[in-house]
Amino acid sequence: MKQVKTRDAVGMVLAHDHTQIIVEKFKGVRFPKGHIIKEEDIPIMLEMGKETIFVFELQPGMLHEDDAAVILRHLCMGQNLRASSPQEGKIELFAECDGLLTIDAQKLFQLNMTEHVVISARENNIPVHVGDKVAAMRVVPLVIEESRLSALQAAIEPGVFNVHAYRNMTAAILVTGSEVQTGRIKDTFSPVVIQRLTNFPVETKIVREVGDDPDEIKNAILEAHQAGIHIIFCTGGMSVDPDDHTPGAIQKAGAKPVTYGTPVFPGAMFMLAYFDDDVAVMGLPGGVMFSKKSILDVVLPHVVAGHRLTKSDFANMAIGGLLS
Repeated sequence: MKQVKTRDAVGMVLAHDHTQIIVEKFKGVRFPKGHIIKEEDIPIMLEMGKETIFVFELQPGMLHEDDAAVILRHLCMGQNLRASSPQEGKIELFAECDGLLTIDAQKLFQLNMTEHVVISARENNIPVHVGDKVAAMRVVPLVIEESRLSALQAAIEPGVFNVHAYRNMTAAILVTGSEVQTGRIKDTFSPVVIQRLTNFPVETKIVREVGDDPDEIKNAILEAHQAGIHIIFCTGGMSVDPDDHTPGAIQKAGAKPVTYGTPVFPGAMFMLAYFDDDVAVMGLPGGVMFSKKSILDVVLPHVVAGHRLTKSDFANMAIGGLLS
């Protein structure tokens, strides 16, 4: 630290908090430790009786915490995000649209393994809304070696956090079960799916009762696909019982399965398949109808954001996959 005249301190870094007292109006820290002094601060400091102040002398090769946070922001910030200005060394990231938040967990781990770097985030692969805070970052000390952050810049490609915007899509719901098709019971499955879709820019274009015949289910899938539907839901008939034909009908329609069975409960008997043009076909087990949260809530944000899921994506859902 060194003592300087306040009038000469523009651009320097305060070495300790400066408290201001205005009778019956304000008492507290007006300028915190680490604050970079601006021209407009000088009259206020003089009014506070600070003719001289103590400042840090940044040695060559050292960075102020605000400048370090800007480097971390560059490494962390991907698409559809906005950043706050540095405040006491911290920068926060906010979603600029509704979409799916994805985090490169390996890069984030590498950053947080660097001494004095701390970055906190929301859960990975979750839906977020415009304005949601998704991450915060800073370095711990007031000053840090520039070389430490230069090494990170050389080792890590930017874009740890991304928000993938939802796409406008259309949906078809094909209700299986002869008991529904014949009117013996009321369809209570499609209203659940429609309600889930209200959280996304997805318009339900087709709701059709198709019974249990595998060819009828297959033909309904093909007709929906040919009609340009983006997501095709088949409700029920997803167990391994011999009279449950939905998984086989999905495959006969030409959609290629990614998975039949997931480490997510409720929803273990879920199927996801894709046509070659990325149209998704989902086989929904009964647990989706009865549960407040199920595999459908996990998968939908990915599909609507245009993320084509893989088998490994489903394997990674095991941690946190026990939803009820």
